Amino acid sequence: MSIASKEQILKVLKAFNPWWMTGTVHPDFTKSYRRFAYYEAMKRLEQTDLRRTVVLTGTRRVGKTTIQYQMIDALLKKHIVPQRIVFISMDHPMLKLSGLNEILECYHENIYAEQDCYYFFDEVQYASDWDKWMKTIYDLQPSTQMVATGSASPALMKGNSESGAGRWSVIQVPTLSFFEYCALTGVKVPELGPDIRPTAFAHMSQQERTSVMLKLEGVQNHFMRYLQVGGFPELALASNDLMAQQIMREDVVDKVLKRDLPSLYNIRSATELERIFLYLCNISSEIVSFTSIAKELGGVTRPTVENYVNYLESANLIYQSWPVEMGGRKVLKAQPKIYIADAAIRNAVLMDEDVLTNPIELGKMVETAVYKHVAAFYYQRAARVGYYRGGKKGNEIDVVVDYPNVKNILIEVKYRQQAPLPDDSAICELCGEASAAIVVTKRPDDYGIHHTQNGKELIRIPAFAFLYLLGNAERYGYRGIT
Repeated sequence: MSIASKEQILKVLKAFNPWWMTGTVHPDFTKSYRRFAYYEAMKRLEQTDLRRTVVLTGTRRVGKTTIQYQMIDALLKKHIVPQRIVFISMDHPMLKLSGLNEILECYHENIYAEQDCYYFFDEVQYASDWDKWMKTIYDLQPSTQMVATGSASPALMKGNSESGAGRWSVIQVPTLSFFEYCALTGVKVPELGPDIRPTAFAHMSQQERTSVMLKLEGVQNHFMRYLQVGGFPELALASNDLMAQQIMREDVVDKVLKRDLPSLYNIRSATELERIFLYLCNISSEIVSFTSIAKELGGVTRPTVENYVNYLESANLIYQSWPVEMGGRKVLKAQPKIYIADAAIRNAVLMDEDVLTNPIELGKMVETAVYKHVAAFYYQRAARVGYYRGGKKGNEIDVVVDYPNVKNILIEVKYRQQAPLPDDSAICELCGEASAAIVVTKRPDDYGIHHTQNGKELIRIPAFAFLYLLGNAERYGYRGIT
């Protein structure tokens, strides 16, 4: 039974759905820039011969709600009757206290009686039994289309596996890529063709590579700010970077740690969760031991550490990168590498003023950005993104894209002024078994082909160019491996 009355629910719904009266979505809600996830979501929504509910997942303030408003705007411009479209924020206190059945009854009784409508559920995980309701709607209302957002991935994935199998598609909305950041902030971007992607460097002449790098000169100067605050659309556009970081701590980190996760997983003490997250921020991009974390923090058990790390991943605050086998070689003890989901989150939490002048910290930021970009790029493919540690000396390869039955892609981050690559390094040892091997460098002039002692080739490419070219490939819908 709902605590709120039908009149109260209707009042909230009308406030969230002004197009019922105006016929349009206010430009402040739709923004001018469309992210890649928007086009992916619209493609799924419009594919009527293969009906799927669209579920957008990602951390707070990443732009999921904006994508929904943009989709609503697109539907209205296609002359869909405004009353057929309803936006329901389950994060609103009034609606959170109401059941989905009361909310939908109120909508159909007062606004639109038919069942050929478009439901847009925001932060759907806060609705009780949301997955069962969406399954019921999908099965009993074949003319109804649904788009939902959620900040807690496991809850969404659990629903997908248990109730939504064959019914909905989950689209991950990561923080802004460097390409998206440049486009959003109005950086003059070069015109690059669909074939210009990182792995294509291997098939170019040095003259052709130089031509590409000259075209990318205009985006290079924006790379440092992107690493600091650029992962979140609203904050990327802010004129005050310190204020942007404060807002990130308050609206992203604090709300997730102190409200979202305790509410979703019945966490009694958010303090332990905060301590673990702060610890992970300090060691981002390193291999971790849950046992060691428990010992160092004191008063926290190993199972608690493991559970809380999984919860943090569920809220899209961190990534866990797991070891990948190469060439039949056994990996060392399976322990994850932890990456904060966006370097900007880590910077906002640690508040280190010298982060851009500290080579160790800067290296961690760049490796974090590289992992995030690669993981997001290959998310829609049947590929696993992890790391490798082993070989003759137990050396490490930072990022490995693991395709089933296809040679892997190897990526090593060497973000320093001088980035020599010893022949006994793991990436040199194993590059012959890969479809591509890439060394991400720092200096803008450090690019081209590296020839190993055993006659194999690796691609060297500066970090800003590597990340930008991944975005360029994504722009053209490219998802291949070479």
